[in-house]
Amino acid sequence: MTPAETNQVNVSANIGKAEAFRFWLKLGFISFGGPAGQIAIMHRELVEARRWISEKRFLHALNYCMVLPGPEAQQLATYLGWLMHGSVGGIVAGVLFVLPSFIILIALAWIYMTFGDLTIVKGFFDGIKPAVAAIVLHAAWRIGGRTLKNMWLIVIALAAFIAIFIFDVPFPLIIAAAALAGVVANRYYPRQFQLTETTAAQAASTPSIYASLIDDNTPPPAHAMLSRARMLRAALIGVAIWLMAFGWLIWHGGLSGILTQMAWFFTKAAMLTFGGAYAVLPYVYQGAVETFQWVSPTQMMDGLALGETTPGPLIMVVAFVAYLGGVANDVAGGHAFLSGVLAATVVTFFTFLPSFIFIFVGAPFIESTRDNLRLAAPLRAITAAVVGVIVNLALFFVWHAWWPLGFLQSVNFMAIAISLGAAIALFRYQTNVIWVIVASGVLGAAVKLLALPIA
Repeated sequence: MTPAETNQVNVSANIGKAEAFRFWLKLGFISFGGPAGQIAIMHRELVEARRWISEKRFLHALNYCMVLPGPEAQQLATYLGWLMHGSVGGIVAGVLFVLPSFIILIALAWIYMTFGDLTIVKGFFDGIKPAVAAIVLHAAWRIGGRTLKNMWLIVIALAAFIAIFIFDVPFPLIIAAAALAGVVANRYYPRQFQLTETTAAQAASTPSIYASLIDDNTPPPAHAMLSRARMLRAALIGVAIWLMAFGWLIWHGGLSGILTQMAWFFTKAAMLTFGGAYAVLPYVYQGAVETFQWVSPTQMMDGLALGETTPGPLIMVVAFVAYLGGVANDVAGGHAFLSGVLAATVVTFFTFLPSFIFIFVGAPFIESTRDNLRLAAPLRAITAAVVGVIVNLALFFVWHAWWPLGFLQSVNFMAIAISLGAAIALFRYQTNVIWVIVASGVLGAAVKLLALPIA
């Protein structure tokens, strides 16, 4: 028996599948705090508490997930589940990471559609809309602080903001232009696009202080050994699943069917989520609100606020958007709840399927390198452009929250106060986003009940 095969037996024996299943299910319910918080929870549980995987192996997997489009925390869970228990382990980890959030958002979407006209419910959502503007602006500030390290990157971010804010350039074109700018600029000014070592990379270069079941020197298990045939098979299976699902939608609804359009749109969105969910939200807004009109701007803001208060990836807000779009377009023929659930299921499936394909195809190669990955210049330029796009998203939310009837037509002073209060809580006191959302919603509900002019 080879060392890799021996290790495969030991890993499976020491990390039971039932125990792993319970952990991934638990993680799905406690994964609050966005990608950073979710990754921190996995690190604490898997590296420090359970000692299933070493520090260096954990960070090595994280480095790969950070350069992929898609939700990096969900991809990291999929990667680690795959490393421990093969493809089944990866599927279980990845699905359970998003399943609780999916169920919760379905329930919240139903409540929103059923009771949204009630005074207290409407007041709650009126209160959280202004807070969302501060939350998105704070996200732009955080990402910009880590990304915009020189004038080249600042110019790219500014150009992206101007392109989408003034000229309404589609998000995919902005991403492509940023990547091209990174390639060209890196050729003549390579030092401007060299990444300094991050804390994670520095930590990865030091020995782990924990004795882990999958340690620094543990060889990859048999299923993780580099094999071109295995990688090709994974790619073909993933593409075949996508084609069969998409073909089924065409067969039932045609190319112009709502579910078919949703599947195609959110497949593209999944391929463009460099920089996290905030980066792709402007693209989702352009499609869901402006192009297809599945939801209104107000509903989009409400969905983002709900996504901030639920566990799982923030990109799960697409389930809320799809639910509302499915109900509005009656995709199930007279059954409102079924229409919403069907649309949300289709969109969630097509949003996350690419992430599973990326992991199952690329992870064996990453395990074979066992070296720190560095972002290429185009990816760094894309991240810079993302900052400008997120600032545009924040201004969009400010516009609709502060001037709900049009610019300077009806100033919402209560919304301005809530936005400023949320900004102070986030920037000055580093308050958890969930508490900002809850406090803003409660304030909005209280104002509405007191019949004060919040809107």
